[in-house]
Amino acid sequence: MAERRPRKAKEPGTVRRRKPAGVSTGLAAVELLAAAPPGEVAELHRAIEDDGGKVLAVYREPFGGRWLLMAALPIEKVEPTPYQRNLSETHVRRLEAVIGKLGRFLDPIIAVRAPQAGTARYWTPNGHHRLSAMKTLGAKSITAIVVPEAAAAYQILALNTEKAHNLREKALEVIRMYKELARLDSATEETYALEFEEPAFITLGLCYEERPRFSGGAYHPVLKRVDQFMKGSLRTALEARQARAKTVLALDDLVAQKVEALKARGLTSPYLKSFVVARVNPIRFRPKEAEPLSFDETFDRMTKAAGKLNPDTIRIDDLARSGGAPDEGG
Repeated sequence: MAERRPRKAKEPGTVRRRKPAGVSTGLAAVELLAAAPPGEVAELHRAIEDDGGKVLAVYREPFGGRWLLMAALPIEKVEPTPYQRNLSETHVRRLEAVIGKLGRFLDPIIAVRAPQAGTARYWTPNGHHRLSAMKTLGAKSITAIVVPEAAAAYQILALNTEKAHNLREKALEVIRMYKELARLDSATEETYALEFEEPAFITLGLCYEERPRFSGGAYHPVLKRVDQFMKGSLRTALEARQARAKTVLALDDLVAQKVEALKARGLTSPYLKSFVVARVNPIRFRPKEAEPLSFDETFDRMTKAAGKLNPDTIRIDDLARSGGAPDEGG
């Protein structure tokens, strides 16, 4: 019997790549222009040119076969979606410098024609920084991949690859989008599960709106496990979400008191708030086979545990073992 060769040890830092799908999907290159565009795409083509823009190409994207228009849009008619995260001035300045130095704009933004009456506007769900840089540089127009479906503007988190979100940015963007959608229709949270990404972002977004320096990173691991998409319309669910945010913030007030008591004892660490939250988290070591706790059960237990927590019993060794995410704010 042949001797089995030992497996070659994997080198440290090596990333195992995912294998390509066994079956090809989407369209071949020659198929992207192989059909006549439908009526709504032709109508959008006319609208763009009536708005002072110029359609450069009409084609189907290669994965799902959906129609897109490559166009040059008057830059004054393009703006970020109303629920967009705030600009990073550092990122914008860097883009201005690079675009100005190269003398080229090579990365078209994504845009939709805004669903509103009056003056034609275009929203970009993932080009805020590039748009701002081009406006500062004095550009007259900007190239954009225009998506016929206006709903694409609400898929902002899935589409936004321009600059990675931190937790605060992501949560604020979700709650701004949530409120806009609640005003427009009576859909449920689950209808927009792709756009919202996870229920915790909705609750955290409300917390950040109320308290900009809120340490969301300390509570996110808990909320990911106990926060669920709510039933009923977005308008109705928003009231319940606001109640949840108040519950989280009330616990945060109590946790902040314990953190100050620890600091008074000379215990300093960027992980103090995360440490206290983890200390009172009832699901941290909960057996997998145990019945899951609801949001209300979890935060009720956390609030009671935080009230009973005695800072005098905490040792520096306990902090050293805790790790976790550094606190984001006060």
